[in-house]
Amino acid sequence: MATGPRRESGPRAETCERTAAFPGELRSVTGARLAADDYLADLARTSPPASPESWDDILLVVTELAANVVQYAPGPFELRMRRTYDGVHITMHDTSRVRPEPRPFRPHRGGGGVGWHLLHTLCDQVSVVVTEDGKDVHAFLPW
Repeated sequence: MATGPRRESGPRAETCERTAAFPGELRSVTGARLAADDYLADLARTSPPASPESWDDILLVVTELAANVVQYAPGPFELRMRRTYDGVHITMHDTSRVRPEPRPFRPHRGGGGVGWHLLHTLCDQVSVVVTEDGKDVHAFLPW
């Protein structure tokens, strides 16, 4: 009987986690979305999503998080994505220590207000951890 560590079945090691850094410019929003799309494409090869909406929901959350970083926390940011037991964990790290706050959505006035509500609707869980050098926004979505 073997007593060594067992290998878990599932996604290859390189698809379990991915990190990408961005300078925090407007084009970084597109870069983050493309990096997330590449990660999901690799992940789907070994672990397809449970529902067709999962892919689009994850891309929408990454895009919203990146857009908020560019608008409210100027400077570089980092996107980390990793596979969890039943989903994908997204971590967006930025240089601002200010926690996101929900704002009223007033479509006739402009100015946003829908993003934080959207995240909480699409995600199983959202949390913010303030660190010495900024904050991490954690979002967990089904896959």
